Amino acid sequence: MFGNMADMMGMMGKMKDLQAKMKEAQDQLGTIIETAESGGGMVKATVNGQKNLIGLDIDKDLVNPEDKEMLQDLIVAAVNKAYERIEPKIKEHLQKATDGVLPNIPGLDLGGFMK
Repeated sequence: MFGNMADMMGMMGKMKDLQAKMKEAQDQLGTIIETAESGGGMVKATVNGQKNLIGLDIDKDLVNPEDKEMLQDLIVAAVNKAYERIEPKIKEHLQKATDGVLPNIPGLDLGGFMK
């Protein structure tokens, strides 16, 4: 009987460790940065691991009221590409942060903890 209680206490301790490590890992996501471009480099978007757009660089030649729709499309394309590129970095960062605290369970997605 005491064995089960000790196992339960150990598991609760691991969950507290996991919560602390996840909080720390999430705080550090702001330092993971990825940049992507569209329009042959005329639009560059920079995002961080907290999925914030932190930079947008637009070539001055693109700033033309006649080409507003094209500019909007290029911005959306660059931002979406940057988000695609940062996703694997986020997963890798969270896996490293919780390494040793949780058993490696195939298919376990820790990204859900971020919401």
